[in-house]
Amino acid sequence: MSSDLMLQVGKRVSAVSMVAAGLWSLSFVLNTLVASLLGHPAIIEELWPYPGLPVSTVGFGVAILLALVAKRFGARPRLLLNVSAGFLVLNCLLAAILTQWLPPPVTPRVSWLCIMILAFPAIVPMSPKRTLLVSLLAASMEPLALGVTELRGVSFDHDFFYLLWDFLPTYVCAFVAVVPAKLIGKLGEQVRQAKELGSYRLDELLGKGGMGEVYRASHHMLARPAAIKLIRSEILGSSSPEDARVIIERFRREAEAAASLRSPHTINLYDFGASQDGTFFLVMELLDGLDLQSLVERFGPLPPDRTGYLLRQVCESLAEAHARGLIHRDIKPSNIFSCRIGLKVDFVKVLDFGLVKARDTGERQETLLTAPDTTAGTPAYIAPEILRGDPVDHRVDIYAVGCVAYWLLTGHLVFEAPNALQLMFQHAQNAPVPPSERSELTIPSAMDELVLACLAKRPEDRPASAEELGNRLAATMTAEGWTEDLALCWWQRHHPESARPNVIACERTLTKRMNSDWSEQTEKSSMPDGVTAARPTSAH
Repeated sequence: MSSDLMLQVGKRVSAVSMVAAGLWSLSFVLNTLVASLLGHPAIIEELWPYPGLPVSTVGFGVAILLALVAKRFGARPRLLLNVSAGFLVLNCLLAAILTQWLPPPVTPRVSWLCIMILAFPAIVPMSPKRTLLVSLLAASMEPLALGVTELRGVSFDHDFFYLLWDFLPTYVCAFVAVVPAKLIGKLGEQVRQAKELGSYRLDELLGKGGMGEVYRASHHMLARPAAIKLIRSEILGSSSPEDARVIIERFRREAEAAASLRSPHTINLYDFGASQDGTFFLVMELLDGLDLQSLVERFGPLPPDRTGYLLRQVCESLAEAHARGLIHRDIKPSNIFSCRIGLKVDFVKVLDFGLVKARDTGERQETLLTAPDTTAGTPAYIAPEILRGDPVDHRVDIYAVGCVAYWLLTGHLVFEAPNALQLMFQHAQNAPVPPSERSELTIPSAMDELVLACLAKRPEDRPASAEELGNRLAATMTAEGWTEDLALCWWQRHHPESARPNVIACERTLTKRMNSDWSEQTEKSSMPDGVTAARPTSAH
């Protein structure tokens, strides 16, 4: 049986238990309330005699118990398979007790056990051999129940030929049940094969986007996990020819750009290609952390020192890209990851080079990777010259880094508007409010001025390069700064599964920093009226 099916055993067993609980409840309602309302209590008294209520109650209770067991032991699929097999046999025994309590002197009929025997292997995955054995045992519950009835002294006038035709359909169903078991097994194998791309196997879905999906993946031979970004053929088939061309070209450019860059702060690319069914895929390193969009949404604005610490690493990635004549053009918080790499935390990785563009137009072909009538980039982080239709260079990335800095410091976008068109208009025309006026944190004037310089409308008024921006960010940081020890302590407190434990060192570092902050607040409390210390934030 495929591992994919084994992973689903808990959910499937839980589904079977809920179906069984529903059927036992339905039998109780039909044979009591509905029968009385329709005036058929006498008939029901013959077809559903005394043990009906106790038996259905037991059946319902066992079904609920199985659901709890499935939830409790979901990580032990083989145990659940054994328990669910016993559940099928027990349910067939309970149903057989009811049908054979007073054997009706009527024409042979198809037993209710047939429904259980056929439905079970269609939901719960078991091997064909195991399915046959369990189904035959379940089918034997009806002759067993009839034997119990005879031991009770109930007389019935049925010869062997009648009994043969009475029980034969149930045993036939036991053999037929092997068919859905085989089909489920083959489908599971097909799903497993469909989840394989080259030497990698798709596991957990990590996210979806406009261009496709991202999965956690594992290599068949290596223990190293990876992330696979893919666009399936059906996505391309549902797009217009021009949109499909843009998607494929973006995918190709992302692969080429990531493969050509060696900065440790640029996402590593392991593989790129297309499968036999037309699925394009990128295999990248799997990052352990969270993107800057999620970081601010979960923990609030970041202190200026940490903002500078993270963005200097972004500048290192962009500096190499710009030196190679590549412009990212889609720098935004969701494309920047703060993660754990080895023993380091708050280690930045720049992602998604799908909109990358060659800066020089000599030997290289400058391709505008946007669909017709659209603009490259994300409206909240787009540079004014792109909106004006002017020639662009690496300084569009500098502008975007300024927008990211604004988000990290304030938790707000530089401009906010009800729609993308108005938002882009503000980027093209309006002057931004300094981040210090929109943040509860104390932002140094040097950081304030640097962010506004990055957001200048004219490219020539911005920092000239990513290296210069990184150096100016370093100059804005305080003497204490955001150190690796502070980063480790933050991760240990807020993201412990991704940080190496060092509780003693963290306590010392935090105590030292708190004392420093207390001294600073005490000094600010003696400032003139109207000047107050900033309120602390959870991200600090």
